[in-house]
Amino acid sequence: MRPVPDAMPPDEARGYLNYLLTLAIRREQAFAPLAAAFLREHDLDALGLTADEQLSLLLAAAQSFAPEPRRYGVKLEFLERARALLPRSRLAGSPTEAQVGQELRRTAHELERYHEAVRVRRADAGERERIIVESEAPGWFTDLAQKRAAAHYQERYRLTPEARRAQNYTGPARDFEPENAAIRKEFEGACGPFMNARTHAFHVLLPFDLKLSRSPRDPLETGVRIFYGAPGYSFPLRYQMGRLTSDRDGAVVDVPVDDPRLVYVSASRVKDPEFAWDRPPPGKAPPELGFPLTVLRHLGALGEYVQVSCNLKVWFDASRVAILLQGAPELDGLGLTGASGLLTRTYGLGTNEEYARAGGEPWQEGLSYNYVNMHLALRAGVESAVIPHGTPIFTLHPVLSRQAVAFADAPAAPSS
Repeated sequence: MRPVPDAMPPDEARGYLNYLLTLAIRREQAFAPLAAAFLREHDLDALGLTADEQLSLLLAAAQSFAPEPRRYGVKLEFLERARALLPRSRLAGSPTEAQVGQELRRTAHELERYHEAVRVRRADAGERERIIVESEAPGWFTDLAQKRAAAHYQERYRLTPEARRAQNYTGPARDFEPENAAIRKEFEGACGPFMNARTHAFHVLLPFDLKLSRSPRDPLETGVRIFYGAPGYSFPLRYQMGRLTSDRDGAVVDVPVDDPRLVYVSASRVKDPEFAWDRPPPGKAPPELGFPLTVLRHLGALGEYVQVSCNLKVWFDASRVAILLQGAPELDGLGLTGASGLLTRTYGLGTNEEYARAGGEPWQEGLSYNYVNMHLALRAGVESAVIPHGTPIFTLHPVLSRQAVAFADAPAAPSS
């Protein structure tokens, strides 16, 4: 299929118009998106096309829409342009003029009904559930990090103008045309649920690079934490004097440094210039390594998973809300897998000082909390993986608590 020319003389424009109308007569799938591009990207009067020629293309393009009201925004635009052209055309005062007016009103009514049916009625502020985030970097995790995540997903899944145009047309019965770029519209960014899960959620990301490797070679600036991880068992180790030793008591362990069950974790300096952390760095470390070193110090393990904690808490009413913690889709492409979990009522409250002293603030009344711990593992066959700073790692999805819902068979459902 020929692409839309960027600029053309009148004779060439008329030839391209005839080509498009031929596609319309043949009911080619490429007609609608190519016609839409031609209509929206060119001044047809400046190209020398007559009102009758423009009207023919506008009406053909408007008729190419499938009966799906969610696509009718562009259809309305074409019909309104056609109605404006009718007085200048040979069809002025003909039954076609009345038919265009009727179709325009019908389309506008269908679009209005569709918007009314799908419109989300927002609850009053007093009815909304509160989820409060407590962290060592207030404002960054809840504001700047969310902006970084939104920019990341928009950049990764942004649709091309051609793909956006193709979204509006279902067209005739499809033929096998995998090389026809004009009708390509099956991209991740075009899927509403797919994008909503990424753009309407709370994302956890870090202001530094994080590296997981099965080899001690080439660690990032912080140096490494080492974990032995196997199904049902994990243990923290350290590397001393050319041998691996226990991180607890320094005893030498009989494990070679290239054992595939070992995971070496390291981090870079803080790379986000807007990240603010006002605590003193551990030891005599430079300020840009302070927060990454603190995160590494609190690393843990759960079997084959490395548990990454940045002292991030979420507070919520556990009788109404639970929080689904899920690894971001980016992890798969990086060679990692992330475990999923459901945060419900606080676990272990009162069993240690950390949990026992929680609470006391007025806003915590009636709320429970849980830590957001990210569990990461290298995929089979992957030797090393780096999560670049600003990349979403885990996503938090608020869901209804099991206590707040009841499942019932349809025949047994109450009538009111």
